[in-house]
Amino acid sequence: MRIEQDALGKVKLPDDVYYGAQTKRAVDNFPISGLTLPRKFIKAQGVV
Repeated sequence: MRIEQDALGKVKLPDDVYYGAQTKRAVDNFPISGLTLPRKFIKAQGVV
């Protein structure tokens, strides 16, 4: 475990990750749901 510090304070991070304090906070505050977008939607965005 390592501790990184930025303007918002200290954050504990595992030793084996390449990201820092701000990324850790973003992951904690905005959890990824695992939901995916339909292929048709992605294709339509490419067309636009």
